[in-house]
Amino acid sequence: MLFDTHAHYYDQAFDGDRDAVLASLAEAGVGLVLVPGCDLASSRQAIELAERWPFVYAAVGVHPEDALGLPEDWLAQVEDLAQHPKVKAIGEIGLDYYWKEVPHDLQQEVFAAQLALAERLDLPVIVHDREAHADSLATVRRFPAVRGVFHCYSGSAEDAKTLVRLGWHLSFTGTITFKNARKAPEVIRQTPLERLMVETDAPYMAPTPYRGKRCDSRYVYRMAETIAALKELPVEEVVRATTENGKRLFGVE
Repeated sequence: MLFDTHAHYYDQAFDGDRDAVLASLAEAGVGLVLVPGCDLASSRQAIELAERWPFVYAAVGVHPEDALGLPEDWLAQVEDLAQHPKVKAIGEIGLDYYWKEVPHDLQQEVFAAQLALAERLDLPVIVHDREAHADSLATVRRFPAVRGVFHCYSGSAEDAKTLVRLGWHLSFTGTITFKNARKAPEVIRQTPLERLMVETDAPYMAPTPYRGKRCDSRYVYRMAETIAALKELPVEEVVRATTENGKRLFGVE
């Protein structure tokens, strides 16, 4: 059974066949899915999906791209949403310096506030880190009691070693299957299997040979296959380990 630990099924890309896709996952060997919010509205949508589908769980939070124009009580709203029994993490939160519209200091303020919330609620976090590796690492170091996963990991092998030493997990999307993947193979080879997870980040970044298509959880097996090849392990062992890692981190039975 595979666990897709990051998929945005509220995205409009699924408006035409969302229920059909979710209903097909069990037959494809996918037994668990975690849907992270990116803002207050999508966090509520993630919870609604988790309420409708027994194998779907939610995370709630504010993505760095959505940090502008938040209401004064935004953090209280995230905290309120996090009380739902199927919410298993605070996320997707973090830093994204690729997009210039949101000032770095505001991103850092929103990120730190949600890490503090996760610490208070004793929940793991799902971190988005794009072109902000040094600041992302520095920020999570400020909260040594908080654990979680750097999703769609794109940092260096050295930063990966540091994160693993600090107790964090790393998760990988379809980009690891691309021919031009460079850093990820080295990171995967060196990272202990018990700290790895797989995800699709659906509807984005479909793996080879589906690159360019809309992604969904039926493709997550390609990430497990790629990790197995890089670590020279049976695919079944990687499937079992990554699923157990996700269940343990997110407190899913």
